[in-house]
Amino acid sequence: MNDTGKQPVLMPGEWLGMLGGGQLGRMFCHAAQSLGYKVAVLDPDPLSPAGAVAELHLQAAYDDASALDQLATRCRAVTTEFENVPARSLEILAARTLVRPGARAVAIVQDRITEKAFLDASGVPVAPYRPVQSEHDLSDAPDALFPGILKSARLGYDGKGQARVASREAALQAFAEMGGKPCVLEAMLPLAREISVVLARGADGATVVYPSATNEHRDGILAVSTVDTGSPDPLFQQAGEAALRIAGALDYVGVLCVEFFVLQDGRLVANEIAPRPHNSGHYTMNASVASQFEQQARATAGLPLADTTSLCPVIMLNLLGDLWFDPASGARREPDWASVLAVPGAQLHLYGKAEARRGRKMGHVNVLGASLEQVRERTIRVAAALGLPFEG
Repeated sequence: MNDTGKQPVLMPGEWLGMLGGGQLGRMFCHAAQSLGYKVAVLDPDPLSPAGAVAELHLQAAYDDASALDQLATRCRAVTTEFENVPARSLEILAARTLVRPGARAVAIVQDRITEKAFLDASGVPVAPYRPVQSEHDLSDAPDALFPGILKSARLGYDGKGQARVASREAALQAFAEMGGKPCVLEAMLPLAREISVVLARGADGATVVYPSATNEHRDGILAVSTVDTGSPDPLFQQAGEAALRIAGALDYVGVLCVEFFVLQDGRLVANEIAPRPHNSGHYTMNASVASQFEQQARATAGLPLADTTSLCPVIMLNLLGDLWFDPASGARREPDWASVLAVPGAQLHLYGKAEARRGRKMGHVNVLGASLEQVRERTIRVAAALGLPFEG
């Protein structure tokens, strides 16, 4: 069922489908349910965080024919919470129900080689790169791509499937260690900072953009996102315009995030596209008129998109499973939530995951205040209570 012509508006009380049952799906469920919708989640995990709160959990593989049939029969529109859902499953569903975003958009961003070519064709700058299908591609790669980063073309996220390579020899070794599977070799650039843009696009082409977040990563995983409403950066507008160009070229429907590198000379370079809500948009749950998850529910149901106005400055701290282990002894412990919540402006969101593991995303804290200085002071207190590094 293609998004052409006049699209139906699905009324509260109807069913929306979600492929994927992680924390992003869970937060989508909460937002959709607050608007009056029922949600069916397809995910193979019996302890799925989204499945635990949805009206229906179809516990099956993402390409299970029977489960896809049940989802298409029950739900008039389906969305997804992660980019690695089989594009073929989206195509199967699209023959019978609305799928937002569509299979084509998801398929493009599932593969870094395809994604880079798409960004190039869209006129959005990317880091110098070369597709790597074989050792020969690395042997012939331009010297300017070293030092670089070798990234697996598929299934890489949060720093996984990536290796920094100082030389051609190191790249050949990393390629072999990755199993010789398709990769992208990107030149390492002189970075000043990283920012991201979260936007929503409706089936009618209407768009809304959230204020950009400035991000800090640790070990390849987003750790801190900061949104300052007091001093807009001209680069943010440029990033927003580029992200809108990308969404239009994808004919995208739903919530989309584009991550950008800001180089030391002030240039903006696109890093990657996430066809879903994003960690760096979690701040919207408390510091915006409407969250990115409400936008996803609205876009999926065909409702008008919501207001993206920021209410105040905010810093988001990502909470990984490491916090549940004593740094000295390694013994299991519960973080000091009472001290966190004693800090004014601190809003805690835990994802309902049964087991804490190192590196696993377990929740986040949004810290709000009247000024960025106040937010930073409060965030220092929250980080100290959790034992997180944060210099303010």
